[in-house]
Amino acid sequence: MTTNPSTPPQAPAVVRTRVELHDALASWTLSGPEPTDRRAVVMTMGALHAGHVRLVQAAREAAGPTGQVVVTIFVNPLQFGAGEDLDRYPRDLEGDVATLASAGADLVFAPTPDVVYPDGDPIVRVSAGRVGEVLEGESRPGHLDGVLTVVLKLMHLTRPDVALFGEKDAQQLLAVRRMVRDLDVDVEVLGVPTVREADGLAMSSRNAYLSDDERASALALSRALRAGAEAADGGAPAVLETASGILNGESGVEVDYLALVDPTTVDPVPADFSGPALLLVAARVGTTRLIDNQAVDLAGQEKTRD
Repeated sequence: MTTNPSTPPQAPAVVRTRVELHDALASWTLSGPEPTDRRAVVMTMGALHAGHVRLVQAAREAAGPTGQVVVTIFVNPLQFGAGEDLDRYPRDLEGDVATLASAGADLVFAPTPDVVYPDGDPIVRVSAGRVGEVLEGESRPGHLDGVLTVVLKLMHLTRPDVALFGEKDAQQLLAVRRMVRDLDVDVEVLGVPTVREADGLAMSSRNAYLSDDERASALALSRALRAGAEAADGGAPAVLETASGILNGESGVEVDYLALVDPTTVDPVPADFSGPALLLVAARVGTTRLIDNQAVDLAGQEKTRD
């Protein structure tokens, strides 16, 4: 999508069915894209914020000026567990499409569950394996299986050359990369750095649930991660001890997990580990569950994702 600065950006086309999607994708293919053009997809659950906008902008860069950028908006029931916020998850398709008009999206695929799962709950699903059994997988059993199942289906439906995911959901990104590699899916997966509010809070659609007091408490997550990274010279135990101290000192934060892991396997790093690691946190602030992460170099040099 190319825009003239003197004219307002054009809203992306919105399709809701498989047939409409197929026709829209075929139309672009038949229009004779340049050999270097690619189709890039960004998969979202809607309630778009500046973090999503950055993903779409990165997709435009990856696709090329005359490539095709597809954004999917689908609140996937398979990745929500019993008692989670499926029913109250924020939905605003009209507002999302308006947001995407200036971000560089060409096409929005916004299906209903019966379009994605025409036979109801799928009998055959993708398993995240051991990656889906720890951290997020332990706290939310079946969550990553549900994520990978819908990601694979949307890859098949949109047929992208490249798919972009935010690094805030670090374990999800790792699981998608492993699925693509292990199952020989011909899609390049790109991670896009976390976008943060001015106060350091990682952008998330669930931030809208936070009261003013809860938001102030939630800042302990990013503060703990930064402090942990700064303690890297003391090794893995110092990183965890420093971050844990800040989290435990904030009365409004209930920690689900804090872990320092290998960024390619999410296995915990040993106490004497040296090299790149990933500091992950999940916590509840009020009734809202938030996640965040920070890259840490245990050789002593911090690498930030901000």
